[in-house]
Amino acid sequence: MGKPDLNLLFALDVLLEEGSVVGAAQRMNVSSPSMSRTLSRIRDALGDPVFAQAGRKFVPTPRALALREQVRATLAQAMQVLTPSADVNLTTLERRFNVRATDEFVSIHLGRLLEAMAKDMPRAMLRLSPEEDDVDDEALRSGRIDLFISASRKLGPEIRAQSLFTTSFVGVARENHPIFDDDITLERITRWEHIGVSRRGKSAGPFDSVMEAQGLRRHVALVASSPYVALFALQGSDLLLPLPKHLARSALAAGLRIRLFDLPMPLETVPLIQAWHPRLQNDPAHQWLRRTIRGFCNEEASIANRDRA
Repeated sequence: MGKPDLNLLFALDVLLEEGSVVGAAQRMNVSSPSMSRTLSRIRDALGDPVFAQAGRKFVPTPRALALREQVRATLAQAMQVLTPSADVNLTTLERRFNVRATDEFVSIHLGRLLEAMAKDMPRAMLRLSPEEDDVDDEALRSGRIDLFISASRKLGPEIRAQSLFTTSFVGVARENHPIFDDDITLERITRWEHIGVSRRGKSAGPFDSVMEAQGLRRHVALVASSPYVALFALQGSDLLLPLPKHLARSALAAGLRIRLFDLPMPLETVPLIQAWHPRLQNDPAHQWLRRTIRGFCNEEASIANRDRA
């Protein structure tokens, strides 16, 4: 069996991105018949049709979809090997960053990060990858995600991690909620139903453990997949929502008709980190991304410390 033609990887990546032979041919500056022949070679190599007819359009097969991220990660690593770091021009670099980020980071820094990318790396794209049932460090190892921003957790020994900032929880309710008519105690908090936020559908967490230690229990009436859904659900109800302080303040600044209140219970602060696989340690574009994110978080911490002084 002969060695595979690695040029087919690049062609497959372009085909999957363009979704058509004509579009891929234009991108690669070849004729459509030539691109069709390349697609035939890819089909022979994979033993899969790659695309299937769906009406007037072609759609990727399940095998092609499963290979998409692996192909992109392999090409990125190959480019990293063949491109001298000193010669990388970020302003002309085409790059896609798959980032799995916590909602706190997105609510505070996403806009500024996109502005910085538009200035320093205008041809790059940021793709926010959803949290799935896979293991986070396995997703980093496989290249499905390039950067992981979340609450600090145990990751593989080879995974690099860097602290970003810490956050704590506050309570959130609609503007005229009756909870604000009197002192907010732990017992009063249990009088109203609550919203839980969990992308994986969990209805209990550290908040419940603290309450149970006090002999109390809350009723979670709604579990939302994102804090944004939860915040809008508050608007016309008496539901209560524990939320990270940074995220709650961002929602308040955005004009939502909500009020924040301190939770009358001891809850630990939550440290957030960014983590990446060591193969990206010296990649100039990834270094720029990490450095920019860390800079935003350091600036936010400096402002918070100045306000407390």
